[in-house]
Amino acid sequence: MLVLGIDPGLSLTGWGIIDAKNKDNLRTIQYGCIKTFLPLSLSERLFYINSQLQSIVNQYKPDVCAIEELFFLKAAKSVAAVGQARGAIVLTLALNKIPLFEYNPRIVKVALTSYGSADKYQMQNMVKILLKLNEVPKPDDTADALAIAICHINTTNSALY
Repeated sequence: MLVLGIDPGLSLTGWGIIDAKNKDNLRTIQYGCIKTFLPLSLSERLFYINSQLQSIVNQYKPDVCAIEELFFLKAAKSVAAVGQARGAIVLTLALNKIPLFEYNPRIVKVALTSYGSADKYQMQNMVKILLKLNEVPKPDDTADALAIAICHINTTNSALY
């Protein structure tokens, strides 16, 4: 099963594809970050996220997608921007009939470290260890996307494997 993990954002949307033959044999297929820049308008930035994500879906054909839920303790303006980017992402996935699973940041932390208040360093280190990578994926949004994919794999019914 190919799992696409996404950490949504308007400026940076992290993504990662993991092949989950079983929970003990995870293989990183690819990861990266979709970057949008000002002075593009909001609609141009959302279209760019959509078109880049569509290219990723076309190339890797993921079976499922795991995405981070919105975290409402952030500033209202950034929550609105992330929400709009997330909407473009969800629509792209829906149009491609890719099942979507949502996880809040605390659940992702527990799934990777067994500690719901793990810091960014602990999370990134676990991504590196679990995926047997030589270094922590950069930027942070990419490592977060891989963590979300791992969370889905670790919390999904083992009968799927």
